Amino acid sequence: MTTAPTPLPADPRHWHDVPHAPLPGTVLGHAHTLADGSVTMAETPDTPGRDGMGVFRYLLLRSGSDVRAYVNRCAHFGVPLAARQDLLKFQPHVRVSCNVHYAHYRWSDGLCTAGDCEGESLLAIPVVIDVDGTIRIAA
Repeated sequence: MTTAPTPLPADPRHWHDVPHAPLPGTVLGHAHTLADGSVTMAETPDTPGRDGMGVFRYLLLRSGSDVRAYVNRCAHFGVPLAARQDLLKFQPHVRVSCNVHYAHYRWSDGLCTAGDCEGESLLAIPVVIDVDGTIRIAA
């Protein structure tokens, strides 16, 4: 028996307002491990963040050489967009969807284009990619 995901605290407006948000410079992944057109669910290990130790869940989206990162949190209700990677719904290079509330978020900027949160956005995480492909949270 599975349980519904626990909603995150209400309405953070920036990625760094989410509980356990990691510090700038934190490694989020490696570009060479992300397939073009893929969305990858990931999380930081239990590491120090802005508000102490904890796990931080996020999404990495790759389109060509461009990598975007968003907090894995539906703008409608605050739950993760999917409970597991194999349940994550997306159209490569176009959109990612919440499989709990069926909201659709634009790939390029995280804007909700359909669903109960239309006009709101996923929380974007600023990233930089090092010359070796390491994806880090930007300062």
